[in-house]
Amino acid sequence: MDVSARIEAVYAQIVRRNSGEAEFHQAAREVLQNLGPVLSAHPEYLEARIVERLCEPERQVIFRVPWVDDHGVVQVNRGFRVEFNSALGPYKGGLRFHPSVNLGIVKFLGFEQIFKNALTGLAIGGGKGGADFDPKGRSQAEIMRFCQSFMTELHRHLGEHTDIPAGDIGVGGREIGYLFGQYKRLTNRFEAGVLTGKGLGWGGSHARTEATGYGTVHFAQEMLRTRGQDLADRRVVVSGSGNVAVYAIEKVHALGGRVVACSDSGGYVVDDDGIDLELLKEIKENRRARLSAYAEVRPTATHSVRGSVFDVPCDIALPCATQNELDDQHAVALVKNGTLAVAEGANMPCTPAAVEILREAGVLFGPGKAANAGGVATSALEMRQNASRDSWPFERTASALATVMSDVHTLCRTTADRFGDPDDYALGANAAGFLRVAEAMDAHGVI
Repeated sequence: MDVSARIEAVYAQIVRRNSGEAEFHQAAREVLQNLGPVLSAHPEYLEARIVERLCEPERQVIFRVPWVDDHGVVQVNRGFRVEFNSALGPYKGGLRFHPSVNLGIVKFLGFEQIFKNALTGLAIGGGKGGADFDPKGRSQAEIMRFCQSFMTELHRHLGEHTDIPAGDIGVGGREIGYLFGQYKRLTNRFEAGVLTGKGLGWGGSHARTEATGYGTVHFAQEMLRTRGQDLADRRVVVSGSGNVAVYAIEKVHALGGRVVACSDSGGYVVDDDGIDLELLKEIKENRRARLSAYAEVRPTATHSVRGSVFDVPCDIALPCATQNELDDQHAVALVKNGTLAVAEGANMPCTPAAVEILREAGVLFGPGKAANAGGVATSALEMRQNASRDSWPFERTASALATVMSDVHTLCRTTADRFGDPDDYALGANAAGFLRVAEAMDAHGVI
């Protein structure tokens, strides 16, 4: 069987074994389609069936999460943790609390996490988790009770040398606090390294909140530099208005660019004077209001529910909301408007058709497993500080983050050049991540 036939056989097996899990199928296909030249150069990984083992999680945990709401009514949610691969280190990946969470979503995220974590060069494996619980509209007390019930089951699978969750959509500092408190209560240990994204006063790291957004912008800047360009004076569009989007906006402005649009599930705002970051934070973080409130108090801004934020003319687009938000029609609009680069701040926000259109048009494309690796990289730096009972100043962590993102960019580009086109960052990210994990898996034997 030749390499391409072997890859197709692996993909067919994934679809058969994981029926109905469309996002996982998409993530697997996106990686596998880049592995042909890598496996041709390393036939020993075919013989050891590394690809087949890599696509099957080491462990999948699904559990009931019962809790009582403020009206005394018992609610039941479903919790997940997929411990996908530990060849390079303990499982590492966030927890997502959102109604859309199911096993397929968690597996797609965990699979992406394997390669993302490998690209950082830090000793962390890949995993992901979450629950189909929606924190929106819930009281603080309800969120606390849910988190405590969730951790009551999950804690038996965690440990600073075993599995280290962090936050994701719906899981911020508040939720991490409740989760950590319950873990500490159940284990009678202040095991700071078991969760990342903690508060600064109890083991957290400076710049962790900012890291994913900052890192995405660093990666975009590195891509532009390969063409003798940078972010200064560039028009930038950011999808989303959550944590990743907010700090992507902040870093773009710090580097001289101007973010002219951002979005939420209710539409998008356009502000040609540049998004007022403090106003955005006040509305989204403090008031937890819809983005339309921004346009109500900002004279230079307009709010729209028609079309997409990606219809707004820009030089750089940073999709920072959720998976598959940027489709082929959006990609056509970006190309038509002369967009130079797209860097994924979210996990797999561009559909395969969109990526193909961008690549064919010569638009630089930074896949999420590379472009948004700054968040997990800084989580690993938080783990390092916890292990040594240390706390670094903001500048040290931010500097380390910038170095990691520069190294990730260099690794992706040089690996892509080795196996094809240096501008094919998807090839570079998938090939480089695979090689690091495959080498370790091969060394560990058939386990």
